[in-house]
Amino acid sequence: MFAAHLTRELAGVLERPDLRVIADGRRIRLDPALAAPFRVGPQSGVTPGEVTLGAPSLAGPAQAAIILRHALELARLLPLAPAEPVLAGLCAARVAALFRGLDGPAGGAMPDLPWLDAMAAEQPPDAACLAALWPCLAPLQPAVSAAGPDGFAAPAARLAALWPLLGPAEALMAEGGDARLAVDPATGLNHYGCSHRPRPWAVTFASSTASSLSERGFAGAEAARLRLVGGALTGGGTAGDGAAVRAGMVADLRRRIGRHYRLAAGESVVLAPSGTDCELHALALAALAPGGRAVSNILLAPEETGSGVPLAARGCHFAHDTALGAAVPKGGLIDGFARETLLLSVPLRGPDGALRPEDAVDADCAALVRQAVAAGRHVLLHRLDLSKTGLLAPGMAMLDGLARGGPDGRAPDVVVDACQARLDPERVRAYLDRGWMVMVTGSKFFTGPPFCGALLLPAGVAARLEGGMLPAGLAAYSHRSEWPDAPGTAHLAAGENVGLMLRWHAALAEMAALHAIPRPVVRARLARFLDAVEGAIDASGDLRRLSGPAPARAPLADAWDDRATILSFFVRDPMADDGADGGRFVPLGLEDARALYRWLNADLSRLLSAPADRALGGVLCHVGQPVPLPHPSRPGMAGALRLSAGARLVSGEPSHDGLVPDRRMDREIGDARLVLDKIGLILRHWAILRAADPVQTYAPVRAMDGGMGPSR
Repeated sequence: MFAAHLTRELAGVLERPDLRVIADGRRIRLDPALAAPFRVGPQSGVTPGEVTLGAPSLAGPAQAAIILRHALELARLLPLAPAEPVLAGLCAARVAALFRGLDGPAGGAMPDLPWLDAMAAEQPPDAACLAALWPCLAPLQPAVSAAGPDGFAAPAARLAALWPLLGPAEALMAEGGDARLAVDPATGLNHYGCSHRPRPWAVTFASSTASSLSERGFAGAEAARLRLVGGALTGGGTAGDGAAVRAGMVADLRRRIGRHYRLAAGESVVLAPSGTDCELHALALAALAPGGRAVSNILLAPEETGSGVPLAARGCHFAHDTALGAAVPKGGLIDGFARETLLLSVPLRGPDGALRPEDAVDADCAALVRQAVAAGRHVLLHRLDLSKTGLLAPGMAMLDGLARGGPDGRAPDVVVDACQARLDPERVRAYLDRGWMVMVTGSKFFTGPPFCGALLLPAGVAARLEGGMLPAGLAAYSHRSEWPDAPGTAHLAAGENVGLMLRWHAALAEMAALHAIPRPVVRARLARFLDAVEGAIDASGDLRRLSGPAPARAPLADAWDDRATILSFFVRDPMADDGADGGRFVPLGLEDARALYRWLNADLSRLLSAPADRALGGVLCHVGQPVPLPHPSRPGMAGALRLSAGARLVSGEPSHDGLVPDRRMDREIGDARLVLDKIGLILRHWAILRAADPVQTYAPVRAMDGGMGPSR
């Protein structure tokens, strides 16, 4: 990638994983005699496609990163819009300006880049402002003629239309969900402790909650973003620039998800930002069942699903705003949903946290269905596949019996909550063949970014949209393009959720990588990892693994999904009195478990004195968020952490290229043991860490100080 010797500091910027993916092998060289921040070809002395960095790129890593991101964006946009060089230059500057904000407050004033503030503003600059800025941007690209305010009237109008679509992929992916996706510039992480940028130096086993993107996923999102911007640049100069391209991208997403799960004719995909949105959509479709009866919605272990699911399951707003940015009253009934909807639930655990017998769970579900049908209600019954701690219920035999219906032939709707996606696509196909809806995400097992969900519709349910209308209030949650093209969706607004689109493209890159691995290899790699890590957890006196049955599934050749891939465990409370004989295990309470979860993902090295402790404390470890569960030795709720095997464990991190499979799996097992070792380190230094309460960061602290991420 590099065409000349560079300073060590600049070389570090060029090796950042996000910039390395975007560069994609492009030739980059340094010319200290160049006064401009950079130049891209073709122009005098610059090879087409080449980026030449100038003297301003030596001013420090913060400025160098912005300059390189700007140069790479411009080098990619100019060929996409050869007839629009001015507009391409302005769009590239906008992306670079927003990129600066993602890197945090480091860097201070940058007189070499005087256009940054104007191009980072919420409102686009007018023609006069662009005319004043252009002399700073023009030297960066081939000569174009655009003089005076009047010469920028057309570019200003086009830029204003494109403004909402412009930004780095990692910024756009934080939109179209909710506040939990917002990145804290001080830490580089969102609410889930993960990033939309690659983070290969971190040990990541958090797929039960959310994962940072790999280089593969980031490249998938970047490719989609370029397609979106390229379509907008060539969109004909109207406010609807690129609308056809965006609509085509959404349709293609739905087709690709459908192909992954082998959807048949008449079946369909509904895109949704989250599993909670999927719940809302499933209820809306259940209400369209023949007969127009009020719905009884039966959830399994709502405490082990998303926190907003119980509200969505009643047709209520589950947050204060929607993924499309509409302000809504949390808990209020959504327009068009029936107030008569009943929410019923069946627990999977007893008051002491122990699992209930499977036949008791099945009996409770069947009794609730019979009571609802006897009361003249329609039933939406959930099958949980799997819960946050890997539970599968209710049983298939009971569900198949209910699906045959009672004496009047009425059968419940069944929706499978497979949002963890820890099942073979053949299982999803079998659910659809039964006429059941299936919720999936690309953000759990597949390790795509958080907030990319989909509801898979069997033909019989999809057909309801031909004669029935979705609730009017869903217009605040969905665009028409995310649903099947049917009369029942016609009242939804046109448009696209760009953030959702890019997140799904990132997830699909991971899904494709896993799909390419033969099932016996998937099974063998998961078994090797899980055997080793289960043994390490069980050997630790600080941990207690939650036992539970393996997922009970129908026989499938070389099945990998008949084994638990979420390893849940309690952590010993270092401040509790374990008794003189040490025989009593007291787990961390929920809030302390949440603190431990954060500290694992933080650089602790500056808080510790011993060299070995500092080295281990500096390793960033991301695991699944604690699940609140009762425990007989703990008043109130304990918190169970989760270490999960995700798709990337099988298909490989792109940053692991060059390692043979056995060596790579050894490294993954070693990384999991590092997580357990760091838990022990935190327990030994609990008082110090509780007083300091260190924050999670995108990269180790020394790298955050320098404005770049380290290699690992």
